[in-house]
Amino acid sequence: MKDLKYLAAFSIPIMVVLGLSFQSYWVWATPFFTFVCIPVLELVFPVDTTNLPSEDVDNRLKRKIFDWLLYLNLPIVYGIIIYALILVAHQPLETYEFVGLVFSVGIVLGVNGINVGHELGHRQQTNERFLGKALLLPSFYMHFYIEHNFGHHLHAATPEDPATAKYNQSVYSFWLTSTIRQYFNAWNIQKKLLKNNKTSFFSFKNDMLWYTVFQLLYLASVTLILGTTALLFAICAGVVGFILLETVNYIEHYGLLRLKTKSGRYERVKEIHSWNSNHVIGRIVLYELTRHSDHHFKSSKKYQILDCHNDSPQMPFGYPTSMVLAMVPPLWFKIMNKRVPEEMILEL
Repeated sequence: MKDLKYLAAFSIPIMVVLGLSFQSYWVWATPFFTFVCIPVLELVFPVDTTNLPSEDVDNRLKRKIFDWLLYLNLPIVYGIIIYALILVAHQPLETYEFVGLVFSVGIVLGVNGINVGHELGHRQQTNERFLGKALLLPSFYMHFYIEHNFGHHLHAATPEDPATAKYNQSVYSFWLTSTIRQYFNAWNIQKKLLKNNKTSFFSFKNDMLWYTVFQLLYLASVTLILGTTALLFAICAGVVGFILLETVNYIEHYGLLRLKTKSGRYERVKEIHSWNSNHVIGRIVLYELTRHSDHHFKSSKKYQILDCHNDSPQMPFGYPTSMVLAMVPPLWFKIMNKRVPEEMILEL
């Protein structure tokens, strides 16, 4: 039964379906559930720092249920976005209903879309990476696959990494810098990959080109089939989705820096270069994303076997709660700045 705890990750899509079905003030049930109910539950439930014994790790790796719990997000995410687009195109909605649905669907695109796409993007199987990229499409963040895997994991916790928030940088500033820099970084990485393979820009191997085509086709299809209202909804929901991702990026490495060695190079990525959280509710809903330190320590590890490292900087709250906290920069700085290791601050 413990293996089925990750079914709780589908609680957010369930709330969205309720909003789509009943409309009215139900459209705000998902934001309320995600950023009020879950943070409250995180404060109530205890922190769990235990790691799996080696025999349990092997058993969990053999059980396909953990993979299928990820795969199931693809029909759920696309089913919800199609349902929502048809609804807004054919049913007159009040402004507050439209906005509420934008945030609700956007949350699903971020949590069950990009977050799961991130996990699958690290897999070795081509079909799993394909599913991961498909989950990034409705948020217009397919470039995330390239920048994250070939950029972020190499440069995390350094000034060269756009997805690492600087000490005393607000989340609102980070949204802008990270979004823009990651996109252009992805193109630069793609160009280098093409050059190393001695392949032209217009090659079938130019994934960034394909990502652009697929995302434009998605928007064009929405417009031609359902009209401009649906197009507006698709764009706004997608933006909410990737802003949610960038907020998670913000709290994952805020203020943390890798120190330079005598040779002038950065030290290798360690457990101390990502914020860890062992709050059980956030761990379950986000498929263990909150054990981010171990993910960076060994990115190929599947979510169900990620460990807690005692050396990792610990967040006082879970990721959902921390995302709410980040929305109030003075409060965020007051709580988090004193937790940043002093030697990293001196390195600035």
